[in-house]
Amino acid sequence: MPFLELQRQLGLDLDRWLLRQSATQPHGKAGACHAFEREWVECGHGLGQTRARRECQPEYEDFMECMHRTKLAARLKKILEQRDKMIKEGKYTPPDYQKSQEEPKP
Repeated sequence: MPFLELQRQLGLDLDRWLLRQSATQPHGKAGACHAFEREWVECGHGLGQTRARRECQPEYEDFMECMHRTKLAARLKKILEQRDKMIKEGKYTPPDYQKSQEEPKP
């Protein structure tokens, strides 16, 4: 791999520029989804684009879920819908501290 040797000889790390979570983060800590992105990249390394899309789909889905939280949002929406349905049916009463009661403002 002559390109990687060139990177090493010049002291460059192009992976940091290509990967989203590898960029410099505040306080010097790794990005929240860095591990998922790294797994996805390592899985697809050397496979080629077509084969990597097929074989690394679970890693890619994990990375996208970490970035966008779509499954988490859908799950939370279902939970809130179920709670509202149970409140309307009278099967559930939220505790007092969860009821939205505004305190009078002076």
